[in-house]
Amino acid sequence: MDQIKTPPSSIEAERAVLGSILLDTSGRDRDRVMDLCLAGGVTEESFFDPRNRTVYSAMLLLNRLGKPLDALVLIDSLKTDGKLDSIGGVAYIQSLIDQTPTTAHAEHYINIVKAKHLRRTMIERAAGVLDKCYDESDWPDPNVVLGEAEKAFLEIGMGSSKTMSWSDAVENGFSRLHDMFTSNGTTFEGLSTGLTHLDEKLQGLKNAEMIVIAARPSVGKTSLAMNIAESCALGMDMNDMPVKTDGGKKHPVMIFSLEMPVEALTRRMVAGRARIDTWRLNRNLCPKSEKEMLMQNLFKATGDLKDAPIYVDDSAGLDIMDLRARARRAKKAHGIELIVIDYLQLCTCREAAKQASRQIEVGMISQQIKAMAKELKIPVIVLSQLSRANEQRGDKYEKPKLSDLRDSGAIEQDADVVFLLRRPSRNAKDPESSDETLAIIDVAKNRNGETGEVRVNFVREYTRFFDREIERKGEFTTSEPPPQGHERFEDPLS
Repeated sequence: MDQIKTPPSSIEAERAVLGSILLDTSGRDRDRVMDLCLAGGVTEESFFDPRNRTVYSAMLLLNRLGKPLDALVLIDSLKTDGKLDSIGGVAYIQSLIDQTPTTAHAEHYINIVKAKHLRRTMIERAAGVLDKCYDESDWPDPNVVLGEAEKAFLEIGMGSSKTMSWSDAVENGFSRLHDMFTSNGTTFEGLSTGLTHLDEKLQGLKNAEMIVIAARPSVGKTSLAMNIAESCALGMDMNDMPVKTDGGKKHPVMIFSLEMPVEALTRRMVAGRARIDTWRLNRNLCPKSEKEMLMQNLFKATGDLKDAPIYVDDSAGLDIMDLRARARRAKKAHGIELIVIDYLQLCTCREAAKQASRQIEVGMISQQIKAMAKELKIPVIVLSQLSRANEQRGDKYEKPKLSDLRDSGAIEQDADVVFLLRRPSRNAKDPESSDETLAIIDVAKNRNGETGEVRVNFVREYTRFFDREIERKGEFTTSEPPPQGHERFEDPLS
């Protein structure tokens, strides 16, 4: 018969941590040990002995209230809560102090407590996975079990998955609102898209948001997504200027390119950044002087992108659970801050495929992508096809609607933000069809902000989007009314 094993623990180290906190009550570095515990992620669950867990819980409360962490205050708090007798009374608190000669080794004791807690957590997660492996009735697909196991263990290294307390959430909300008072409109929440007027409307790509870029084929949705990814990774806007809101900081980006191989993707990005028209270059239509300039641009663009924190997975037909597992690994290994999926309809879902309904499958894929954004606490951009409904309505503008999202209404429901991208030059009936550079990003849904159209420039030769200057003739890229007496700005790229 198997021996019953005692979970890993060190009661002596736990007592030493608590004793160090009680001894660390005076001097310039007061509460240093408690600060080390909080910074190291030590929680009540980190303590194996129930008595120590109760004492540390009381210490956390006193720290939150700003009260001193000495023996007298702690004893009074435990007595008020009716917990003093359950830990052994005043004698137990005194023993914590008596058995801790110095606070000098507090960090070493904290590391021991954390290490034992990590081992107990791994044992607990492994036991849960083991139960699921044996329970074939509820888990028919072993790949699902594998995905759950990977998630369970990666969550350990990524920190606690507990929901933020209400008081902490309110404080967090206050802090962000307070920043708005002091920023004078110079900062916003989330990552920059690299397009000034789009950022003004969105206030950035926010954590835990699912952002859908939808368009008909060959309109430029992949180009827009890759431009945003490049901007985030380089900390540069579309005009190659450092993003002002965060000082040009680089943000690691993960791209799941289900449609395009990584070689084609990087070739397009390098050419676009170098402003190279590959069609003219391939046909030797560039004069020698232009080639020399483009070669210099090419070297610079290659150097910029080579050092960019961009990670690409170009596996075709990726199952959504596999995609989530790879995203978790990337977040753990590289600190990914943005994910791009190109595109949703090329993902698969093994579980939903058995139900023989494409709508159900796409709906489950969409739900999993939204769940991934929340789990990893980063924005996820996902590309989606539009149906032909906008071309069949008889509308001369052929403006797409949210209901045109292909295969499933769940995409519209799950998404926090939806961009409906169109280019008037592709529709001969559109009054602005003669403007070859005009592209319109219709922010059709924005759960945490305003909606409306943003007019940008799209240079097809470079597959790049640029800011479009505000025009006087009633078409403004922001929601603000046209300023009185404002002169018209000429579009430098039109």
